[in-house]
Amino acid sequence: MPIPAKSQAMINSLRLVAPGQPLREGLDRILQARMGALIVVGDGPEVLAICSGGFLLDAEFTPQRLSELAKMDGAIILSADASRIARANVHLVPDPNTPTTETGTRHRTAERVGRQVDVPTITVSEDMSVVAMHRRGEKRQLEPVSRVLARADQAMQILERYRVRLDAVTTSLSATEIEDLVTWRDVATAMQRAEMVRRISEEIDGYINELGTDGRLVMLQLEELTSGVDDEYRLLISDYRSPTSPNAAEILVALSALEGESLLVVEDVARTLGYSDEQEMEGGVRPRGLRLLAKIPRLPASVSGQVVEQFGSLTRIMRASLDELIEVDGVGEVRAQVIKDGIARIVESSILERYK
Repeated sequence: MPIPAKSQAMINSLRLVAPGQPLREGLDRILQARMGALIVVGDGPEVLAICSGGFLLDAEFTPQRLSELAKMDGAIILSADASRIARANVHLVPDPNTPTTETGTRHRTAERVGRQVDVPTITVSEDMSVVAMHRRGEKRQLEPVSRVLARADQAMQILERYRVRLDAVTTSLSATEIEDLVTWRDVATAMQRAEMVRRISEEIDGYINELGTDGRLVMLQLEELTSGVDDEYRLLISDYRSPTSPNAAEILVALSALEGESLLVVEDVARTLGYSDEQEMEGGVRPRGLRLLAKIPRLPASVSGQVVEQFGSLTRIMRASLDELIEVDGVGEVRAQVIKDGIARIVESSILERYK
């Protein structure tokens, strides 16, 4: 899915300087020595084309070597994976017409290189003791681990609340599906909650990339809180999308592109599923049944798809006899009984949960 806050290129760049990475240790050493630096991570032809002077090293990267080379005024060129130091004391000559909002010579050069060449360009400010990453016109300032952890913790608390709401909404939706009382508002509300959970988890994933080895516990918490959400989200879309609408992956992209206010509008969410008639959105709707069939243990997704293809809706699947289920390709007597028993358990638990 697309990442709105930062591009994937910037996220990949931040992984190189996450805590625990050798490059991050080298940057920390430069900061501790109160020095400045200009570092380009990439030594391809497009980088060499804007290099002038300096000397060739082609030495193995170590944090100590990086900090020693930073004592010189020129830029340091690393290999694309930051495993080797290619050149040092290099004068970079990017296109002077490339726009920049920076002021200092080193920082203006870094932004221009980041815009002109698709490589991570890092500046270490001697005066302000700040490390910044430039790439594709984006700038990201590296923050202390404690501050990133605080933001991740705050986002995790919000995610936990939204996951509880999502579970409540999908449980209620299951009950209304069984009673054949689903409205578009029910569907849109569930999709809104799922999309909010996805967006918050995406933000936390960005923090995990920045935290590196310090983000292990955050990653475990995120995996626990988002377990099963993506599958539920895709099945929800597959259950309710219009027959003429794009596939589930394209609908997910359309939903992720909705601005914050549009995501809260039922009609805007419903339109991503291929429905545009307001009167149609006010009426009831029937699910295909993929989401509830996925809750039945030991029932392959391919078999669920065949059952839905045969009967067309959850209501008809629930009313189907054992013999009718057996006739479906790939089902057979054993799976037919599994489906009947599984649906019976889901019906019982959903109704009890709704009216307890």
